Amino acid sequence: MILIVLLSFASTVWGEELRVGRAAVRITPEVGTPMGSSYGIAISEGIHDDLFAKAIVFERDGVKAALVACDLISIRKAIVEDARRLIEARTGLKGQHVILSATHGHAGPQMHPMFLRILGGEPEQKGLEYIRRLPEWIAESVRKAEENLQPARLSVGTIREDAISFNRRFLMRDGSVRMNPGRQNAAAVRPVGPIDPIVSVANFEASESGESLATMVNFALHVAVVGGRQISADFPGVLSRRLAAVRGREALTVFTNGMSGNINHIDTSRQTQSTGQQEAERIGTVLEARVRQALRTLRPVSSAPLRVRSRRVELSVRPVRDEEVEEAKRLMSRVGSRSAPPFHDVVRAWRVIDLSEMASGVLATEVQALTLGDEVAFVGFPGDAFVELGLGIKSSSPFPFTVVGEQAGTGAISYVPNLKAFWEGGYEVISARFLPGGGERLVEAVQRLLIELYPHKPVAPVH
Repeated sequence: MILIVLLSFASTVWGEELRVGRAAVRITPEVGTPMGSSYGIAISEGIHDDLFAKAIVFERDGVKAALVACDLISIRKAIVEDARRLIEARTGLKGQHVILSATHGHAGPQMHPMFLRILGGEPEQKGLEYIRRLPEWIAESVRKAEENLQPARLSVGTIREDAISFNRRFLMRDGSVRMNPGRQNAAAVRPVGPIDPIVSVANFEASESGESLATMVNFALHVAVVGGRQISADFPGVLSRRLAAVRGREALTVFTNGMSGNINHIDTSRQTQSTGQQEAERIGTVLEARVRQALRTLRPVSSAPLRVRSRRVELSVRPVRDEEVEEAKRLMSRVGSRSAPPFHDVVRAWRVIDLSEMASGVLATEVQALTLGDEVAFVGFPGDAFVELGLGIKSSSPFPFTVVGEQAGTGAISYVPNLKAFWEGGYEVISARFLPGGGERLVEAVQRLLIELYPHKPVAPVH
C-alpha cells in the first residue's frame, strides 16, 4: 500500500522536511470468532498467524496524512466512520486524511451482521465484540505511528512478476464467460482480460541513521489462497515475515492489494497445484524475492509538497421491489442449513438486501489520493475492483510512480467490474451493487483527483 517521502535537500525549497512514523497493532480475533470469505460462516478453530492494522503517518509543512492497511477481507462503512472519528479525536490528523484499506484476506473474521445473525449464540457475540473493538485498534495504530514521527527519506521502484497471478475469467466455447473454469478444461478458450504484473515498492529510511522504517508493497492478486478454519494473513503475512527476517523486525512491511477483483492464484493450465498455507508460502516467498531485487534499484524521490484529497462518488443502483426483498430474506435464512440455497442464489439475495437499504437509489462511496511532489501518488479505490480499472488509472496518471490500492474508501461495496464485464456476465457481475459504467465513473473521479493534486498545472489550450 503505498508511497512517500523525501530528499533532505528539498527542505531548503519547500520548508520542513518530511517526517514519517509507522506502527502495527494486532487485530487477531479470538478462537471461536466467525471467519471466512465474503459469504463464509465458519467458526475459527485456531490461529496460524496474526492479523495486523499497519499504519504509516506522514507530516510535512503542517499537513498530516495516514495510510492504514488491515489484514481483513474488507472494512464496512460503519467501521471506517468510527475509526476516522476516533483518529481525529486522538491524533492531529483529519479523518478524511486517512486512507484506510483492507488486504482482502479471506482467512480472517466475518464481519457482516447478517451472517453473524445466521450463526447466533456465542459465535455471533464474539463477532459483534470484534466489530466493536476494531475501530479502537485501527485508531491506535495511527496514534502510535504519529507518536513515532521522524525525518525520513523515500525511494521507489517497480519490478515485474508475471508467474503467480492469473485472470480468472475465461471465455468458454459456448460464448459464455466463467470464473475459474477448471484445470485444463478443453471448453475454456482463453482469459478475457489481462493481469497487472507490476510489483510496486516504496521504501522509507530514517534520514539520520539510514535505518529502514517501512517497506510498502503493492501487487494485484486476490488474497484468497488460504482456506480452512485457521486465522491467517495469507501470503501478505508470509511476505512480511520473510522481509523482517532479513531487514530487521523493526522494519515494517505494509502490503496493499492492487486491483484484483478478477485476478487470483489459480493456474488452470496445470493439472495440479499446491493449496492452502503451502501455496501462500510459495507466493509470499516469490514476492519477497522480487521485493528484495527491487530494493537494490530504487530511486530517491522528493516529497514536496504532501497533499491528500478525497472525492465522493454516487453510483446508480437498480431499485428493488418489496417482494424481492422478502424472498431474499427467506432465502438467506436457509444459509448454513441442510436446505442451503445454491451459491449464486445467495449472492443475488445478499445484493438485493443491500440494495434495499440504499433508500436514495444511489450507492455513495469515495475515492482518495495522497501525493508527494510530482512523482508519487497513492490511490485508495473502493471495492473488489477489476484489474483493467487499475491499469487505466496508472497509465493515465501524471505521477510516474502511481500505486492503486483496492478495498479503500468509505467501506465495502462488493465487486467493481469494468463496463465490458457487465455484458459478459458471471459471478462478479451478479455481485456488483451498481449499474453498468460505475467502475469507469470511479476511475474518472480518480483521474480528476490526480490532475488536481499534480503540482505543475498544464496551460489551458488556446482556441
